[in-house]
Amino acid sequence: MANLRDHMGRPIVAVTGIGVVTSLGVGKADNWAALTSGKSGIHPITRFPVDQLNTRISGMVDFLPSSSKGASPLTYEMAETAAQEAVSEAGLDSGDFGGPLFLASPPVELDWADRFSLYNSDKQDIGAERLLRVARALKELDIFETTQFGSIADRLADRFGTRGLPITLSTACASGATAIQLGVEAIRRGECDKALSIGADGSATAEALIRFSLLSALSTHNDIPEKASKPFSKDRDGFVLAEGSGALVLESLEAALARGATILGIMRGCGEKADDFHRTRSKPDASPAIAAVRAALADAGVGEDEIDYVNAHGTSTPENDKMEHLSLSTVFGERIASMPISSNKSMIGHTLSAAGAVEAAFSLMTMRESVIPPTINYDNPDPAIVLDVVPNKKRNAEVSTVLSNSFGFGGQNTCLVMAREPV
Repeated sequence: MANLRDHMGRPIVAVTGIGVVTSLGVGKADNWAALTSGKSGIHPITRFPVDQLNTRISGMVDFLPSSSKGASPLTYEMAETAAQEAVSEAGLDSGDFGGPLFLASPPVELDWADRFSLYNSDKQDIGAERLLRVARALKELDIFETTQFGSIADRLADRFGTRGLPITLSTACASGATAIQLGVEAIRRGECDKALSIGADGSATAEALIRFSLLSALSTHNDIPEKASKPFSKDRDGFVLAEGSGALVLESLEAALARGATILGIMRGCGEKADDFHRTRSKPDASPAIAAVRAALADAGVGEDEIDYVNAHGTSTPENDKMEHLSLSTVFGERIASMPISSNKSMIGHTLSAAGAVEAAFSLMTMRESVIPPTINYDNPDPAIVLDVVPNKKRNAEVSTVLSNSFGFGGQNTCLVMAREPV
């Protein structure tokens, strides 16, 4: 009989369902096959004109019905698709889930298609004056609701029959991991015996691309898109904007075992630390990232020597990769040089609000399948970053415990520790 409480006397939290959508495809089977074969989902942008832009590639999800309908509809469809896969795998009622919903999603704004539609529906005035006047006279709620931050979660709550007020959060690149953390903590507090945690982001818009370009954050390696994301390489030049979603069904181990559910993994610990150094840059000494990793290990009750693999944040920006190496080498010492680490973003790009959830899903699959996905495009190692990045090809390995890092803009750092089996 498995112990049902952790080292701090809290209910152990199990994962009983996983769902994924990325530029590599829909569903975790297709994603896992592509990821472990080193396939890239990065491709030229076709959704909007890019002639005068420095970056013309992305990991957009271009194959869903909502892919051409704007950020809000696409984010919803990816979230629903991943959640449906996860809830079905868990063997739960997909219309009456019965636990709370935690959704990580991007900030919202009026989509360009809606702006043009509103503007072209009238001839008086020009510019913002016309747009505002037309908007004030609208009699339907459809466009208005797409601009409300909680609207996607509200629709998901209705669709899956979750309980209570759905929580929508946006903590930059840490959002997906934070959504999982909130689900874990709700179960640990005894507020529920199951929770649905989703990270979804369909906001690879022209504005997003231009904003990140102005920050010099994006790769401009346009000629061979699949080679653009190269974490920990000497010639890395920025991240690749991408879309995707990841969903986990979390349950107390006790409730999951009682109903005969298959246990896909255990959420051992969550750690978070804020960094007030800069809106986009990390603190040079990496102290908040170091503290987040240590907080996750402490929460999980595991020592540094018990982590078998790190699913790195690994964005491929010059600064983040350097900072992540500094944080990991500080926590794990000399062992870090031989400890396997890889970056899913080398293949799927940076899925922003979804990244923490997508990468948690892949981390759980790494343990279940005993296969570590590679870091592709690792052809020119950075001599200042000495890591075993599982270069270019997958590696068969027994992995029982994983650390997954999410280090977001604005100093929002969240780390998750996952295990294959209960202790």
